[in-house]
Formats: sequence, C-alpha cells, structure tokens
Amino acid sequence: MFASVRDDLRTTLDEIRTAGLYKPERVITTPQNASVSVPSGDVLNFCANNYLGLADHPDVVAAAKDALDRWGYGMASVRFICGTQEIHKELEQRLSAFLGQEDTILYSSCFDANGGVFETLLGPEDAVISDALNHASIIDGIRLSKARRHRYANRDLADLEQQLKDTQDARRRLIVTDGVFSMDGYVAPLAEICDLADQYDAMVMVDDSHAVGFVGPGGRGTPELHGVMDRVDIITGTLGKALGGASGGYVAARAEIVELLRQRSRPYLFSNSLAPVIAAASIKVLDLLESAGELRERLTANTKLFRTKMTEAGFEILPGDHAIAPVMIGDAAEAGRMAELLLERGVYVIGFSYPVVPMGAARIRVQLSAAHSTADVERAVAAFIDARATMAG
Repeated sequence: MFASVRDDLRTTLDEIRTAGLYKPERVITTPQNASVSVPSGDVLNFCANNYLGLADHPDVVAAAKDALDRWGYGMASVRFICGTQEIHKELEQRLSAFLGQEDTILYSSCFDANGGVFETLLGPEDAVISDALNHASIIDGIRLSKARRHRYANRDLADLEQQLKDTQDARRRLIVTDGVFSMDGYVAPLAEICDLADQYDAMVMVDDSHAVGFVGPGGRGTPELHGVMDRVDIITGTLGKALGGASGGYVAARAEIVELLRQRSRPYLFSNSLAPVIAAASIKVLDLLESAGELRERLTANTKLFRTKMTEAGFEILPGDHAIAPVMIGDAAEAGRMAELLLERGVYVIGFSYPVVPMGAARIRVQLSAAHSTADVERAVAAFIDARATMAG
C-alpha cells in the first residue's frame, strides 16, 4: 500500500521545493544566543524568540542544574495522578501574581494551552469571535470546540462589533486575539476590544506569547501596555520565548476558568507534567524580570535602530515598534534566496512563506534581542544591503 502513497508524497514534496516553499532545518552547534555556530561557522542570530537574551543566561542555567538535583528529570505522569510537585504550584502562583490573574494552569506548550481552552469552556450554544490573523494554535483550538465560529478582520473594531451584534443570541461569547501578531509585529488594540466586550457582555482572551516579559512598563505584556490587566479574562502564553526560551505554556485566568480546565481540559489531563527543571528555571526568569528594565530598554533601542536603518536603506518593513521586524520580500523563492545570502554573510535569518504567511507575502522576519549589540544590528543591516545588491546583479 505505501508504495503508491510514497509516490504521492514525493510528488507533493517536489512541488513544495519547486514553489520555493520548502523549509529546511538548520543545525546550530552552540547554545541559543545572539551569536551561534552553524556547520559553516559563527553567525549572528536574528530569528530566535530570545527577546531578552535569557535562553543561555548563567543564572537560569544554574537554576536548571540545581533543579535536576532536587526535583529529578521528569514526572512520568500527568498532573492529577502523581505529576504535581511543589515547584509546579510555585510557578503557577508566580505567574498569576506577575500577570495579575487569579490563577494559572501549566501546559506542555502554549499550543496545548490554546488547544485546551475552547472545547472546555464553550458548547454549541456559545460563540467564539477570533481575529483573522490569530495563531494556528488558536485556530485549531477553536476547531476542536462545538462553538459557533466567527472571524473579524485583523484589528478591525467595526468588524468585531458587527460579529458581536450577530451573536447576541449566544449563551456565552468569547473574543480571542493575539496580543502581538507573530508574523507582522502588530499589537492588538486591547483597550478598545475590552470596551466592546463590556458593551456586548463578552469575555476576552489574549494569547500574549510574543509580549510577556518585555512589552509593557513591567514586562507584563499587552494587557499592561494598554492598562486592561483587570479586564482580560484569559491570558495564554509560553515559557518558550522571552521567559527563558525552553518550552511549556500556561493559561492565566479567572479562578473558576482555571479550576474547570484542571477538570476537563484534555491537553492538560492527558499530557505529562511540565518537566520540573523547566518550572524551576522559569521561576528564576521571573526573578530576573523584576530587575530587567535595562534589558527591555536595550531591546527597544535595538529595535528602533534596526527599523530606522533598514527603512533608510529602502527596505519595506511593516510599521510598528515591536521587536518582530518583518522585511517584506513578496516572492517565496526570493525570500529563501535572500536568507541564504544573508547566512553566507554571517547573519542567520529565515524566509517565511506560505502557508505560514499568505501567498505572495513572503518575508524575512527579523527578531531583535536585548543580547544584540549596536554593532550586531548595524552588521545585519549592512548584510541585507549587500545581499540585495547581489540578488539585483
């Protein structure tokens, strides 16, 4: 049977390669940092979600080593059987306090967190209203639920209000949005979303994976940035980006929501507990965030420098001030080619193309970090200029 299937799969893979959509996986031979090593040599890393440069921070590494000695390697169980340690409860309490929520529940990833919310909270008599550019994990989570599904154009408040008007017969309504849209760096207008939610009696959920740790005065994410920490009902996020860069996710929410998730959320009930070493290291990250103002300022400065220099050089960058700086290319094959030329010039970036972004909207998503120096940023800009000249010639 598989012989015929193999031929079909090979044809599909060939089509992906021909279209310039194939996504090779590069191997790095060092810890994650602003500079990493690949088989061809040392390169500057401008594509990791290591926003604050904490992925290889010595204090985080030390906390992880200590946790291995104290708590062991893994739990070999799910939380409600025998997979809950004190370290898990401590991290949940710390995240709740940091995010200004009543309770928090840990998942093995934010993908699982988003996959576990909608089916648990919403039924056929309910409606979920989702931003059109929300992360794939939100889209998949919504598909798992039996709720009525509505979508509004990206950050379009008039469209959102229309969807709220169209769903007034629903028992419960949940508005869900990314806090920061990962392919564009755009920030959701949370204050206005919360205003509409109040007006139409809806709940608000935010996936803040690309914000928690560095967005907002205290790094508490887009709800803090917009002054609505007490008005957002559900926050999902990851421990795998600014908060240390390993893995793991969470839902921070009203107490009753978290309690119900513990009883009925399938990705939580049927997945092994978060490794205790990750929980302990994440607590150390939260400790570091208390005095991370300088890191956030450096990230802001690096972001502004890169966006300004690239715009002056004639590159098209989607507007904004987030550390995600998408350099728009358009053609998928050209984006892939430019990424290869940049790697040859010592700058590690990746071309993003369909289905990760819309067809014809290929880009190189540059991600700045507090670990980058001013010289690193200027070198990256020079490499872009040189690569463009090579492609034009």
